[in-house]
Amino acid sequence: MTTTPFPEGFLWGGATAANQLEGAYLEDGKGLSIQDVMPEGIMTPRTEGPTDDNLKQVGIDFYHRYAEDIALFAEMGFTTYRFSIAWSRIFPKGDETEPNEAGLAFYDRVLDELERHGIEPLVTISHYETPLHLAETYDGWVNRDLIGFYERYVRALLTRYGARVKYWLTFNEINSVIHAPFMSGGINTPKDQLSKTDLYQAVHHELVASALATKIARELAPDAQVGCMVLSMPVYPLTPNPDDVFAALTTERVNLAFGDIHVRGEYPGYYLRSLREQGVELQISDEDRALLKEHTVDFVSFSYYSSICETADRSQGEQGQGNLFGGVKNPTLKESEWGWQIDPIGLRIVLNQFWDRWQKPLFIVENGLGAKDELVEIDGVKTVVDDYRIAYLQAHLDAVGEAIEDGVDLLGYTTWGCIDLVSASTAQLSKRYGFIYVDRNDDGSGTLERFKKKSFDWYAEVIRTNGASLTA
Repeated sequence: MTTTPFPEGFLWGGATAANQLEGAYLEDGKGLSIQDVMPEGIMTPRTEGPTDDNLKQVGIDFYHRYAEDIALFAEMGFTTYRFSIAWSRIFPKGDETEPNEAGLAFYDRVLDELERHGIEPLVTISHYETPLHLAETYDGWVNRDLIGFYERYVRALLTRYGARVKYWLTFNEINSVIHAPFMSGGINTPKDQLSKTDLYQAVHHELVASALATKIARELAPDAQVGCMVLSMPVYPLTPNPDDVFAALTTERVNLAFGDIHVRGEYPGYYLRSLREQGVELQISDEDRALLKEHTVDFVSFSYYSSICETADRSQGEQGQGNLFGGVKNPTLKESEWGWQIDPIGLRIVLNQFWDRWQKPLFIVENGLGAKDELVEIDGVKTVVDDYRIAYLQAHLDAVGEAIEDGVDLLGYTTWGCIDLVSASTAQLSKRYGFIYVDRNDDGSGTLERFKKKSFDWYAEVIRTNGASLTA
């Protein structure tokens, strides 16, 4: 075996979200979530109620097929699996006083299967699926009452699963609330009508709730590790012009602020200046400040898909199709079929930046390539020859190995959508990320049968050799 920079005990696996694969959207007492009125994905207006064209209502039927899917993950050699718990399975409306036992029992069964296969669970507490009732009745995280409802939810999870789950993430891509307030923060007020004060007050409420979750975990599960989860997107200046350099810094700080607060326990000066200049005055109690300061995270987890460029002169540069969160296209990079620019070195940059900045263990919990896969038959076996996905992941994992050699403390790596699921950004099944092909199409047709792609065996070998096969 060749040498590998990946340390012994490095956690290898994949990641999913409940609303994108479970289905069974009203089964066993589950309530509606915001995802049930988002049939077309992140950037489209919500509907008044659930519609028949929402692929997430069935997803890939993980709710009934979890044992089969976890067995496939084990066959690849996963040592960890990141999944989320659907808040509205546990508290169907979100503001009840007692949890739904049938919902809790489902995740007991999922954990049973993971334990049977020796796979470490990595649980996201809230992953873009705020109960719809909380959005419609309270305007989501704009309302401070959400902190109490979230606390009750977290206590139910830690009481039930605290002895079984070591790694917890409080909110998925918490910084995305700035750009997608309904999906990320359950904020029912339309984005174009939402005041800056209400938006940033909602951000504050989520940050306080995240610190409170860390506090609860230390009370109920002292051996647990709690991390924040942020969307990472390195920002490069479009030119060497100092104005472009500062524009890039300003854009990047919008994301970095969330890690700064989770790790350091207080608002950074640049963030407070930005609020002042926008006329925002937050309502922050002394208790809030104490929670943030005393209950910082144990590690920082993040997603990484692409980088962007920034310029002070917006007449320069081209807006990238995949750049949902600002910036302009990098003229030196290629892009995916959905316009996401492919930048493996950007992942090494992010890892070094985060480690230098925070000195907390890091965890890559999302990375992958969405592509249109074609199911073919070779020697009587149905598969997908996804060499493009293998090349993408190889390049990114090479960058990860370099970052570890640089001295970055990295806990693990979970690819996004390790089994095909419904895309969050477009609500399509044709935008596939997985090592496992699921026979379901954008029109809802298909058998839901699972097939191993070429990348399945490739990733299994990466895991078996702890990354040594990447340089073989």
